[in-house]
Amino acid sequence: MKIYDDKHIKNVVFVGAHNSGKTTLAETMLFEAGLINRRGTVENKNTVSDYHDIEHERGNSVFATPLHTEWRNYKINIIDTPGLDDFIGEIISSIRVADTIVTVLNAQQGVEVGTEIIWNYIDKFHKPTLFVINQIDHINSKFDESFKSIKNLVGNNALQIQYPLVVDGAQCIVDVLKMKMYKFGPEGGKPAKLEIPDGQKEWAKELNNELIEKAAENDETLLELFLEKGTLNEDEMRQGIKAGMINHELFPVFCVSALNDMGSGRLMGFIDNVAPAAADLKPEQSVDGKAVKATKESPTALFVFKTVYQPNLGQITFFKVMSGEVRLNDKLSNSRNNETETINQLFIMDGKERQPVNKLTVGDIGATLKLKFTETNDTLAAPNHVLSIKPIKFPPSRIKKAVFAVNTKDEEKLSESLKKIHSQDPTVKISFSAESKQLILSCQGDLHLATIDWTLKNIYGVEARFEKPKIAFRETIQRSSTSNYRHKKQSGGSGQFAEVHLKIEPWNENMEEPQGFIIRGKEEMDLSWGGKLVFYNCIVGGVIDLRYLPSIMKGVLEVMEEGPLTGSYIRDVRVMVYDGKMHSVDSNDISFKIAGAHAFKEAFLNANPKLLEPVMELTVKVPEDMVGSVMTDLQARRSMILGVESNNNYQILKSLTPEAELYGFSTDLRSLTQGRATFKSSFSSYKPVPANVQNDLVN
Repeated sequence: MKIYDDKHIKNVVFVGAHNSGKTTLAETMLFEAGLINRRGTVENKNTVSDYHDIEHERGNSVFATPLHTEWRNYKINIIDTPGLDDFIGEIISSIRVADTIVTVLNAQQGVEVGTEIIWNYIDKFHKPTLFVINQIDHINSKFDESFKSIKNLVGNNALQIQYPLVVDGAQCIVDVLKMKMYKFGPEGGKPAKLEIPDGQKEWAKELNNELIEKAAENDETLLELFLEKGTLNEDEMRQGIKAGMINHELFPVFCVSALNDMGSGRLMGFIDNVAPAAADLKPEQSVDGKAVKATKESPTALFVFKTVYQPNLGQITFFKVMSGEVRLNDKLSNSRNNETETINQLFIMDGKERQPVNKLTVGDIGATLKLKFTETNDTLAAPNHVLSIKPIKFPPSRIKKAVFAVNTKDEEKLSESLKKIHSQDPTVKISFSAESKQLILSCQGDLHLATIDWTLKNIYGVEARFEKPKIAFRETIQRSSTSNYRHKKQSGGSGQFAEVHLKIEPWNENMEEPQGFIIRGKEEMDLSWGGKLVFYNCIVGGVIDLRYLPSIMKGVLEVMEEGPLTGSYIRDVRVMVYDGKMHSVDSNDISFKIAGAHAFKEAFLNANPKLLEPVMELTVKVPEDMVGSVMTDLQARRSMILGVESNNNYQILKSLTPEAELYGFSTDLRSLTQGRATFKSSFSSYKPVPANVQNDLVN
């Protein structure tokens, strides 16, 4: 196929709420350009982008799918993304490599919850963005309300390029950049280009003037030109709009009917002529802060933004050429692990279809197969060109589950399968809790979890079971206690004998040294599970030999690794060993270890033991009119509200919430706010568990 230079490659990503029509619009653009002979539909499960079995089964996009079209000597790479924020990892990775974001809205709904959530990420990336109001010919279409909702989202810099109009029963689109009206037949396709009707000229001229003024504001030369002659021509307006898009200060708004093939050609023309290419944007940054020049003369650098595993093909690696050119059989170095990869195959992907190419140039998006050492977020660069491009920052997980193989023989297979899923989708996190002896799966939500379960079952052949994870409680004490224990065992020959007297106290930072003891030695131990053990040798008169003190401490630590209340780790205790006895023949290390463990356990149970629970710092972003319901839910979860801040039409609630109470919070929050609220949490500290909760847990 034709190889395009960097000035004629445009990378766009389609984002938007569920059912906004992204997949249909992509299908129509491919059809309009003549790259496919007939348009598939989501209902018939035959679109180019939604080709995975799970997407056919669920009837919606689950994966971001790269494809391309060609329009008037430009190549447009399109990434069609899911509309549900459970799959936010697919959306973010696609935004990261796109040059322009195309946000698709359903004309019946305008800006929806999903649009708002995705916009928050677009705004952080500061990428050029345009809006497309789809389904303008639907009987319940509300174009004006949809446009107002865009203005509410992005402000007055939403720029209306088009609006729909019905003339003599025919669907039309008035374009105020070209000052023409496009009239479509019943089957859509190529429209008739007409003059704007007399009754619409005044309104169209008003919008055209607004467009001219906005375009002039974004370029000093254009502003001087505008002040000089009072207007701008079409080419000058395009220049100003492009500058505004690059600065993330202008957001053009188009209208289409993707289903009936109306307006897609004009949208592609705008992407060709106005939407920025990679070379127009600020250079990518490497991890060490260096600019990556987007020129074909620079050393080759590929950024891997997505990997997919298919049973019949293995791993497919998707990348964007950030600099230079990549050719078939090139050897490139992975900056993360210094491994060399050979590009044995090079493709342009259109859904599941692969088009082989011999090379790809800077700014283009392509794919290769069966790389051995490369994952999402890796950089592949020329061997003599050490470079690591800034990785994609994926959002933290929102739900956690303990995962088990239904058939215990599949435990290892389950672990390997989850590692593959994580390599394809970094928003899936896998960890093993040595404390709870559970494999913990973290992901974005219930639908995300259902997709993982489907993949395990249908792709990897593993039946999995998901449960509520155990909470990592801690045990400590609230007062001092003394205890002694004699271990004596005689079973023929050498026996076992040890007697240990000790006192324990709660430990806290900056406390004074123990009173009433002669301290002969002190050891502070930072425990791997948090907190401290401070161990004092207070032996007087040599009643216990110094060589047995480490064994006593080992016995204490054994108990601390499995506390008497709930089997949880013990923390923040200091121990004073002050007396005891030994036998010249029968005393040994194991005897003092056993005696130390029993003495410590008895003292612990008599020291008013207390259970501690992990408390999370929770931040919830919720619409103003829903704060009350969320606040009530948080209080029912034993939360301590730290404060409330305003952020446009949202409130930011900050609280300290026990981790044990956050189970199911993601689902409940979505239900309470119709999916409009978001949250994040991070570990804060361990706090005492209320007495009634402790009694239930101990029982």
